Amino acid sequence: QVQLVESGGGLVQAGGSLRLSCAASGRTFGNYAMGWFRQAPGKEREFVAALSWRGGNTYYADSVKERFTISRDNAKNTVYLQMNSLKPEDTAVYYCAAHSTSFNIVATRPDRYDYWGQGTQVTVSS
Repeated sequence: QVQLVESGGGLVQAGGSLRLSCAASGRTFGNYAMGWFRQAPGKEREFVAALSWRGGNTYYADSVKERFTISRDNAKNTVYLQMNSLKPEDTAVYYCAAHSTSFNIVATRPDRYDYWGQGTQVTVSS
């Protein structure tokens, strides 16, 4: 069992930055590929970014490429999402998720993930 707790959300103006954190507890954090997803009101949950358990492989949704960066610190059991040049369309609840895997892969589909956090709200004003 892995528990995930997101933090770092808030209200920011367009063009600003936020860094989300996801603290994991429970089983060995290093055995999990990690991902960030988001869900805006009235929309389906969508993939944002993913990171392999060793951290060497990353993958981003086209909408956030060159603006967002996913990273992890396995010693701190934490994964981060640095968000720069934020746009109003980035407004959503952001969720981190953990995918148990023996391979150094990334996962982009929500149904591949085994554990989810409760989410943190990000609001970008225009």
